[in-house]
Amino acid sequence: MSRPGGRRATVLAGATTLAVATALLTAPPASSAGAVTVTCTKTQDWGTGFGGSCTITNGTDAPVNGWTVRADLPSGTALTSVWDAKMSVSGNRYTFTDSGWNATLAAGAETSFGFNGTGPGWFTGCTVNGAACDGSGGPGGPGDDTEAPTAPTGLRTTGKTATSVSLAWNAATDNVGVTGYDVYNGGTKAVSVTGTSATVSGLSAGTSYTFTVRARDAAGNTSPASGSLSVTTDEGDDPGNAGGKVVGYFTEWSVYQRDYHVKNIQTSGSAGKLTHINYAFGNVQGGKCTIGDSYAATDKAYTAAESVDGVADTWDQPLRGNFNQLRKLKKMNPGLKVIWSFGGWTWSGGFGQAAQNPAAFAESCYDLVEDPRWADVFDGIDIDWEYPNACGLTCDSSGPQALGNLLSALRAKFGSGNLVTAAITADASAGGKMDATDYAAAARHVDWFMPMTYDYFGAWAAQGPTAPHSPLTSYPGIPQQGFNTAETIAKLKSKGVPASKLLLGIGFYGRGWTGVAQSAPGGTATGPAPGTYEAGVEDYKVLKNQCPANGTVAGTAYAKCGDQWWSYDTPSTIGGKTAYARDEGLAGAFFWELSGDTANGELITALRNGLG
Repeated sequence: MSRPGGRRATVLAGATTLAVATALLTAPPASSAGAVTVTCTKTQDWGTGFGGSCTITNGTDAPVNGWTVRADLPSGTALTSVWDAKMSVSGNRYTFTDSGWNATLAAGAETSFGFNGTGPGWFTGCTVNGAACDGSGGPGGPGDDTEAPTAPTGLRTTGKTATSVSLAWNAATDNVGVTGYDVYNGGTKAVSVTGTSATVSGLSAGTSYTFTVRARDAAGNTSPASGSLSVTTDEGDDPGNAGGKVVGYFTEWSVYQRDYHVKNIQTSGSAGKLTHINYAFGNVQGGKCTIGDSYAATDKAYTAAESVDGVADTWDQPLRGNFNQLRKLKKMNPGLKVIWSFGGWTWSGGFGQAAQNPAAFAESCYDLVEDPRWADVFDGIDIDWEYPNACGLTCDSSGPQALGNLLSALRAKFGSGNLVTAAITADASAGGKMDATDYAAAARHVDWFMPMTYDYFGAWAAQGPTAPHSPLTSYPGIPQQGFNTAETIAKLKSKGVPASKLLLGIGFYGRGWTGVAQSAPGGTATGPAPGTYEAGVEDYKVLKNQCPANGTVAGTAYAKCGDQWWSYDTPSTIGGKTAYARDEGLAGAFFWELSGDTANGELITALRNGLG
């Protein structure tokens, strides 16, 4: 149903802007020649927060293969994001490691990483590869200690809840000394500690996770992984009220005909109302996740006027396109998360092959989403399989457990530090698509499901009857029972999917017919109404003026203008649907897609206000 083609800025001007050269360390003294050094500075300071960067310089006469920078921040100061490095936090200690692509520093070379933070404090106790950052403690490269600790043993669980797992293990040994342990959830580092126990929080209820532990020493050597341990969190109760998630799709191809770019998310005010963006779509080919349109995603050059932050792309920068613009958008909106969505109506045909080897599929997806060139852009993965063990553009016969197996493998690989979500069918008819897959079992592995409660009816039935494409409830004369939001949510809950893992789906577009004489729903037609990009489909921003709504049915607006009949959601009907979401205790809402809204974000404002 998610069909391609169918469907706070931080103001620094006038404030005290750059608190430039607030340094952790000044340039290293002459006595530190021949050492690896680190210099960190604040590049911005806007009172309640700051931006900064650290530059690692290899002052030795030999290459440095891998680097780890550690430093402490005082209470009340914290980093909120980092780029060009991987970050972990244990108490007040921050650890930054290379991103892979910037791991090797030739003699005399340097590399930098950046970050944003909140609070007034700054770094103390800085080390690089176990030596002082100012070079006073020695070379700071791998040095004489190249021996890794032994792997921890005896990994076990000491307790669990619906959202956390407590672990313990036996200490590792090292020729110099173990300084800490990193706990991994699948392939993602979840927490770093100095002792032999830890609690991993922020997990999903009723979900299986696989944990391992690695030991590390002061020189940055890391042990092999411990034996793995699989733990399923406890089942959670529904919260009884709606969550505040607002998830909007940004389509990769919107930068062409639609002339809608990441900057528009900011200028429309939508960025401040979103909690998550789903970037659509990546492809699924040969049992693997693959990039969709590489030019739009990573290569399209933006001028200063077109760019989110007003800075033009250069010909030699390593990443351009939508991904770089999303990176800039996230820097301006630190709480915003971006999820890479794979599949969709057109590209779901590859999921059948992927389901034959879920682990290999998950590995390929993780390697792509966490590619060092854009790993900081994405906060997880979304699967839009239309439809498992049923028919969409193509038909699938992978079996009722295929989706769950795929999502289980993705959760194990991506871990609790990343989001795993899925867009799913909204067909609640008897024996329909929802009955072809075990969605309750699959739900254990996701943060949330997005049942696509739109596209129920449309002009693919060229002669009608006319019907709202996104009805909230059933109504007399509805063409198909089970094709409405309320029955979809009720059926998923009856199958065991908790309301706290369901989002309400809304379309920011309408579907319409032409050759219609009857104003009320249920009329006959001669075919699809003309649309800007696809017959039978038009954006809300066009319809609100071209064919204003003059009636409602089943909680959705409709309009009769000339011989055309359209149905679509308005700010008023979105208010009714969000009230339903609150009453049902849903986790929030999602919509397809951002470019359909007005230039001032009329629909997303109604959605945000309705959820509270």
